[in-house]
Amino acid sequence: NITARFTYEIAPVFVLMEQLTLKKMREMVGWPNGEGDGLFSPGGAISNMYSVMIARYKYFPEVKAKGMSAAPRLVLFTSEHSHYSIKKAGAALGFGSENVILLSTDERGRVIPADLEAKIIDAKQKGCVPLFVNATGGSTVYGAFDPINEIADICEKYNLWLHVDGAWGGGLLMSRKHRHKLDGIERANSVTWNPHKMMGVPLQCSAILVREKGVLAGCNSMCAGYLFQPDKQYDVTYDTGDMAIQCGRHVDIFKFWLMWKAKGTIGFEQHIDKCLDLSQYLYNKIKDREGYQMVFDGVPQHTNVCFWYLPLSLRGMPEGAERREKLHRVAPKIKALMMESGTTMVGYQPQGQKVNFFRMVVSNPAATQSDIDFLIDEIERLGHDL
Repeated sequence: NITARFTYEIAPVFVLMEQLTLKKMREMVGWPNGEGDGLFSPGGAISNMYSVMIARYKYFPEVKAKGMSAAPRLVLFTSEHSHYSIKKAGAALGFGSENVILLSTDERGRVIPADLEAKIIDAKQKGCVPLFVNATGGSTVYGAFDPINEIADICEKYNLWLHVDGAWGGGLLMSRKHRHKLDGIERANSVTWNPHKMMGVPLQCSAILVREKGVLAGCNSMCAGYLFQPDKQYDVTYDTGDMAIQCGRHVDIFKFWLMWKAKGTIGFEQHIDKCLDLSQYLYNKIKDREGYQMVFDGVPQHTNVCFWYLPLSLRGMPEGAERREKLHRVAPKIKALMMESGTTMVGYQPQGQKVNFFRMVVSNPAATQSDIDFLIDEIERLGHDL
């Protein structure tokens, strides 16, 4: 660790780097002149937690001093496919996980806006107060992008805080070819964006960006007299540490700032476009290939390619409980064999009613088409005779 990061005088260069970089990120989100606030946090789960805290403070500031008893029963909304950190934030911040309402998705894993509106109305009829909606920009499993503009319309209609969890997909803002998948993100009140995911910045590097200036500090500042004295000889607005829930913070900005200086926005764009091109190559290769079945139809929105591999023994088997039960065991078995032979490793998981399937994710631009070819050969070598 180079230095702690609570005040400007302790880490002046890193404070300025953070301010400049966050402003540039807010510009890329589409907020006028990059105005707003933000900070780097230990990861997307904490960035998402900040968004819930800030939303609560914006609508019910008295909770900061008096606690949750000063607020009505508040509810949060997020996709059934969203990252578990939204539910975890609900539990940790005293909303209760039962007050995190899950939204239905279409077959591609995107939130259905009509379901959000129906559940807002239902919550109000039950005497709850809807507060916050999380739209996911690149979901963990399917890589799905929720329709932000349609969700933003509903949030404006009912006066709700809109957060976009772009931890996984936020990097697409760097790509002129793919940023349309995040259309409407400029209407969000807050955004999570993890450069340590798609953009390949070493862990940890996650940003929480807030459109309205001052609300982050209002939510979290405690004005400790031994750190944040108001009568210092410099502009104390550079003492950004009081906006965070931590005191000492790791310097997460330096590596990102250096990478951005070295690669440039164009370099990040090429990196992201290449990863998406590779995932499309994988999709095109297996979508009609014997022994493969896609989990959902159509080109994936992100680099997540979700598929089942069917060994020869399952290919003629009729649909039914026995086939499902056998197919459920295929991906874990192939992954175990991959690890034992030390050649490659691909994640798998079930999702809802769907049995275990492979989820191949490309985030390393050093990967090549021959790596994808090798992966397919390896799956077939290990799985053909199961």
